[in-house]
Amino acid sequence: GVTRLLLTRIPFFKEIIVSSFACDSCSWSNTEIQSAGRIQEQGVRYTLAVTSRQDMNREVVKTDCATARIPELDFEIPAFTQKGVLTTIEGIIDRAVAGLEQDQPIRRATDKEVANKIDEFIGKLKQLKEVQSSFTFIIDDPSGNSFVENPRAPQKDDALAVTHYRRTPQQAAMLGLEVDEKPADSAEDLRNEVLQFNTNCPECNAPASTNMKLVQIPHFKEVIIMATNCDSCGHRTNEVKSGGAIEPQGTRITLRITDPSDMTRDVLKSETCSVEIPELEFELGMGALGGKFTTLEGLLKDIRDLVERNPFTLGDSSAPSKTEKLQEFLGKLREITEGKAKAHFIMDDAAGNSYLQNVYAPEEDPELKVERYERTFEQNEDLGLNDMKTEGYESEGASGR
Repeated sequence: GVTRLLLTRIPFFKEIIVSSFACDSCSWSNTEIQSAGRIQEQGVRYTLAVTSRQDMNREVVKTDCATARIPELDFEIPAFTQKGVLTTIEGIIDRAVAGLEQDQPIRRATDKEVANKIDEFIGKLKQLKEVQSSFTFIIDDPSGNSFVENPRAPQKDDALAVTHYRRTPQQAAMLGLEVDEKPADSAEDLRNEVLQFNTNCPECNAPASTNMKLVQIPHFKEVIIMATNCDSCGHRTNEVKSGGAIEPQGTRITLRITDPSDMTRDVLKSETCSVEIPELEFELGMGALGGKFTTLEGLLKDIRDLVERNPFTLGDSSAPSKTEKLQEFLGKLREITEGKAKAHFIMDDAAGNSYLQNVYAPEEDPELKVERYERTFEQNEDLGLNDMKTEGYESEGASGR
């Protein structure tokens, strides 16, 4: 046979090589295309809403590494299962139909049920060509060298959406590209890496190590989690710091505890956050327990431990009446933790850096209320904001000298 090569340019796209093979003996023919350029900097995704017969005649360049999809039929032509082609949308559907029909005689003889299902699916593909109802045609090419014609070019086509995206490492490896390693001090590596530095144990003062990790909390912000483990005395502690700035407004979060599953909600309590449980007439001031990233059950357990381990409240020197009241308080707190009693859990953070998980996110949680409020002068004073000046301080310093 004879193979013919043609270097051509597609308007508003780029140059391609069209190769065509034909055999005079058996009349078999084959065509395929290859990009005449290099792999692009970004991948490309074409999404076309096919609404008329004219759309079926749009020219399409589909490289061998591109994926073609029709979501309405859950139909997909995976990458590297076909050679690159220069055709139309109708041509891609015809080629898919021909591929499915190729082994149907054998399937009808060996597995009639599967053959019938494929016949039914082939019928749906053929109906698409009539465009009795609109459907979506998607080509996703990580090499960036596929193309769907815009008949209105250079004007915008409302039915065609073109999206450029950054390739994933897996897609780059699939294309045979070497993935450039990022420098060790890049911000992305810091997010994925656990940093470690030496310190002393707060209990026995022996040398210990502290691990630090930057974590993104969904629907909130970044926080820094620090954990210290001591091999000498076994002491373990963790602390959470906000990874962002102080918010313009304070935050008051109120959760109505109605179900034992509420105990599994994630809680970020910053060191500037106070906790209140009105049903127990209990309030924990800011600074107590430090910053914590835990669950609601874990935070209530820490509150219980804080009360039980205080020698002046439940120790030998405590008054019987006070001990009785605290035991009653601990019993009610235990009932709330076990889901046997309903209560309100309130977190008030003037810095706005605390968080209580919304299990219905991004929808609203009927049991969770988040209020933003303007800080008072006293609250700004506690946070050190009243004397803080971030603009114009250079000129004042110069005049003072």
